[in-house]
This record gives sequence, structure tokens and C-alpha cells, in this order.
Amino acid sequence: MIDLALLRDNPDLVKRSQEARGESPETVDAAVAADRARRAAITAFEELRAEQNAHGKLVARASKEDKPALVAQAKDLSDRVKVAQLAVTDAEAAADEALARIENIVIDGVPAGGEEDFVTLRTHGEPASFDFAPRDHLALGEKLGAIDMERGTKVSGSRFYFLTGIGARLEYALMSLALQRAVDAGFIPMIPPTLVRPEVMRGTGFLGQHADEVYKLEADDLYLVGTSEVPLAGYHMGEIIDLTAGAKRYAGWSTCYRREAGSYGKDTRGIIRVHQFNKLEMFVYTTPEDAEAEHLRLVALQEQMLQDLGLSYRVIDVAAGDLGSSAARKYDVEAWVPTQDAYRELTSTSNCTTYQARRLDVRYRPALEGGSGGGAGKTAPVATLNGTLATTRWIVAILETHQREDGSVVIPEVLRPYLGGLSVAEPIA
Repeated sequence: MIDLALLRDNPDLVKRSQEARGESPETVDAAVAADRARRAAITAFEELRAEQNAHGKLVARASKEDKPALVAQAKDLSDRVKVAQLAVTDAEAAADEALARIENIVIDGVPAGGEEDFVTLRTHGEPASFDFAPRDHLALGEKLGAIDMERGTKVSGSRFYFLTGIGARLEYALMSLALQRAVDAGFIPMIPPTLVRPEVMRGTGFLGQHADEVYKLEADDLYLVGTSEVPLAGYHMGEIIDLTAGAKRYAGWSTCYRREAGSYGKDTRGIIRVHQFNKLEMFVYTTPEDAEAEHLRLVALQEQMLQDLGLSYRVIDVAAGDLGSSAARKYDVEAWVPTQDAYRELTSTSNCTTYQARRLDVRYRPALEGGSGGGAGKTAPVATLNGTLATTRWIVAILETHQREDGSVVIPEVLRPYLGGLSVAEPIA
């Protein structure tokens, strides 16, 4: 949820944020009204409870003659308190529902609009060009014995695959490189659970407008995660964490699952849009004032990875309507895919400010006189950020960018130590 004080004191700012996302400003009016009704219901209940407590003392001191009438009044008060308590329960549920429609407040400068309204911040490298007809990643993967879509479909259905031989080794190499880079940058490596409780999935914002993307195990009331952002966000749920020494940074390596609902007919060839993949996700808990600098740090780590893999890319500032409910700003890094003649997203990194932390109740104690969090004062929500450092989809850009006419693929130098020094992946017989 957003800061209630902000909603009450500056609803126009919240409306502008909702409008930038393409949402109705009426959601803000409804949330303000529901919050007001909730507070009024709580006040009415508390006043009745105070009256009930005071009346109870009168009954205790009453004479034998006066007691029957006072007891009857006490019963009436008890009934009214129960009704008021139910009114509070209903008002709180209505307020929660109304507030859930308010998405995170976008940061100043985020472009308004939808998916196509992003702003390109920079590009790096020249898109790969060839003096032969390039193969797409699936044709290369089949030639190299790296990708088997046919048997993946046979075993599990559409949008599943096997990575085989050099394909499996390439993914392990890529993920291992990313993990080492994350550790070198101060991240604690994690292998998190990939099944989470509803409150964790809801707290991170994945049960809102994108709930149809999530796999659910009905019998167990658990969800399969589409990113290790979810369990890492829940890691400190309900805690007051110490940020005296600076941000807490985690790198989660996990298998991820997405239903890809609504993507019928899109990217049906190859491993660009699939139901299962591996990902190395960076996740950060920090102070709100340090969040934007931390966001830029995550992007820099992502860009360095792509540069060292020899990939051409662009960095875009994602428009407000394409952010997702939790993100206040998101940068995508999109690599050039030669056979598609287009940039395709390989990484994204989001600044979720305090939105997720409020929902998951993750707090810190701000320093009394500036500096990093760790003071002895009142607690406040932390800021959370997330960003991908490697995922299965990167194999698409690596194969297509570094292919040769005979179907072989030059292995980027940074990956070779993880592949026993292999410099070229050759077609299999």
C-alpha cells in the first residue's frame, strides 16, 4: 500500500500518479472515502467501548435496587458494541479493497503512457551484422545440440523445452558468472523456495492485475514464483531490520514459472517466452533516501554483464502504465536480437520504494541525525529494489550475436572459464 498520510494530505499527487499509469483518478477518491469511513467506524467503536467500560464500573458500585436497570443498559451497550465492531471489520475490509487499487506512486520524470511510450536513455554497441543469412537461436540451438523444443513439448506441453549439451552448460556458465559478479558486488547468495504463501505473493504485488500469470497449487494454497524477487521480499517479512551498516543485498538463484496468459501466438518459436526458466535476481533492502542511487547501481551491474558478453543493447525508462503495481520506476535493458531485427528485454530493474515493505511490514529505525538507518527512534518502512542479472533468455542473444556461417558460435571470453576453456561451440554430427 502507499503511505496513508500521503493519500490523506496530498490526494492530487496520488491522482496524477494513477492517471500517468492509465488508471482512473476516481480510485483515489474511493480510497480516501473508504479510509475516512474506516477511521469513523473505529472512532465510534472506541467511544462505545469506553462508554461500556465506564458503565461496567457503575454496575459494580450500584445498589441492589439500581442494579437490574443498569444491567439491562449494559446488555444494550454490549449489543451496540458488537454491532460497532462488525462495522469496523466491514469498513476495514472495504478500505483494504479500495487501497489495493492504488498502485505505487511513480517517481518524478517517469514517462506517462503505456508499453510503447518508453524513453530510450542510451544504447551500447553496434547491432550485429553478417555477410551470410543468420540463423535464429532455435535453429542454432538445434544445430549445436543445445535446445530441444520438440521433446520439451512432448513431455510437458507448449512453451517447454530441454536445454541439452552445450545449451545446459551455457546456462550454468551464465548463471555462475552472474552469481560471482553479484557476490563480488556485496550480495549474499541465496537459493530461495519457489513456492510461497498467498500473503507473500500478494505483498509483492503479483496477485493484482497480473494474477493470471501465476501458477497456484490449490490443494496447498501455495504459489509458484515467477521470480525470486517474491521469496526474497518475504525473507524479512514482519521484521525490523538493521541498516546501520548499509543496504542488505541478496542474490537469489531459482527456477521461475509463468503461465504466459494472454500471450497466445506471441514468441511461440524458441525460448524467448516460456513457462519455466532459471534466473539470478538481485534484491535490495535499503533506506528510502538511498533507493534511487541503489537503482542506478543495479543497472550498472546489468550493463557491465551485457557488455562483457559482447551484446549490443539499449536502456529504456519504462512508461508508468507498463510498470506493474509495485514499481515506482523501472529500467529495462534490451539486447539486440539479429534475426528479429529488434531489441528484446533481457533484464529489468525496479525501484519499489516503500510499497512492498508496507504490505509485508518490513521496517528499520532511521538514524536520528541523518546517515544510514539504525537509530533508536520510531520505525519506518524500508525501500526495496530488484533486478535481473542473468536468465535463460540471455542465451537467445548470445547464440544469435556470436554465430558463424557454419552454425558454430563463439563463446564470450568471460564464460570460457566456466566451460573448461571452450572458445567455440561447434555443430554436432
